[in-house]
Amino acid sequence: MRNGVNITVKELIVKTLKINGIDYICITDIAKQKNPFEPKDVVKNWMRLKNTLEYLGLWEMLNNPAFKGVEFDSF
Repeated sequence: MRNGVNITVKELIVKTLKINGIDYICITDIAKQKNPFEPKDVVKNWMRLKNTLEYLGLWEMLNNPAFKGVEFDSF
């Protein structure tokens, strides 16, 4: 089941989505706070950060039984 609500953060609408009881937020909408014209650039820069990659790798190890850490090391 998919449903969500919009929340307002600093006068900016951020979409949310609930899938199977798990809440998700739209990081592109959040990035519009920093760059309303090219939020994808904000997301791209965030995805390149060492801490972000470490977090994503840890999240995958904890939540994805098919995760292949050796393949992830190249990132």
